[in-house]
Amino acid sequence: MITEHTAAPDFTVMTDEGTALRLSALRGRNVVLYFYPKDDTPGCTVEACELRDAFPRFSKSNAVILGVSPDSVVSHQKFKKKFELPFTLLADTNHAIAESYGVWVEKSMYGKKYWGVQRATFVIDKKGSVAKVYPKVKPEGHAAEVEAELTKIGG
Repeated sequence: MITEHTAAPDFTVMTDEGTALRLSALRGRNVVLYFYPKDDTPGCTVEACELRDAFPRFSKSNAVILGVSPDSVVSHQKFKKKFELPFTLLADTNHAIAESYGVWVEKSMYGKKYWGVQRATFVIDKKGSVAKVYPKVKPEGHAAEVEAELTKIGG
């Protein structure tokens, strides 16, 4: 997993709107890059809805929220519409972004091993450096942690 005070790996990926987004194009703004396993699942929905509810306060920190999962653009569109998410979701369908950030990991459920996204968040400052890493996020209360970090690094 990448660490704090290192340059955030750049990428270009399709958004839920079907347009390409390049991370480095957001320099000058703080970025909350949060990785989650799957659209419309219980934990991922809690996390997304908490970020949605905190979204108006994030704008004070000049922050952009980007949710990343291996789901498709169409899946992201449905998830975003269903829960009225005001931020951008990124379709990391080949998990290249998750791999570059070190969150594509081997997991285990009911004794079965598989590869998937580790729930993690990276707060990236205006210069493109990783200011804070949350390596194993618990969905409940995470938006408040991120909001506190954004207040600390300023807008």
